[in-house]
Amino acid sequence: LKAIEIISKSLRGAVANTPEGREGMALGQYIAGMGFSNVGLGIAHSMAHTLGAVYDTPHGVANSLFLPYIMEFNIPACPERFADIADAMGIEREESMSDEQYALKAVEYVKALNRKLNIPTIKEIKGITEERFEAIAERSANNVLSNDNARKITKEDYLELLKKAYNE
Repeated sequence: LKAIEIISKSLRGAVANTPEGREGMALGQYIAGMGFSNVGLGIAHSMAHTLGAVYDTPHGVANSLFLPYIMEFNIPACPERFADIADAMGIEREESMSDEQYALKAVEYVKALNRKLNIPTIKEIKGITEERFEAIAERSANNVLSNDNARKITKEDYLELLKKAYNE
């Protein structure tokens, strides 16, 4: 959560190449890396590995473009954890919001951030068409990182995530 907090405050500055933004991102990614080594990576990385290996997509770009859809997929498994994430991002919570509603605010925040930072959509990745989704889903489902996810995922779920990302 500390990494999310620092990254949320620093990412825009890092993209703008400010010293404060770069320093914050360096610290945030370092803390996030320590967390990864303890809990694993999950399905954002399994999908990003596939896009990197097959479509030469930078790992950070692939993670970013899939992240909001994967967050939304995982919210039902642990809405309170995603509410904590929304809080760490600095998103204001209305008193009447459930954890799930608040968590969905984090999904919208990430989608808006992706647009603001010009993260390409899946449609903009050279070579990816809907006809390729079956192969992407199969390869992602067979990635060992699928086992580290908060919610069990199937090849069919991967297909749905791809379609959702593609059609938005």
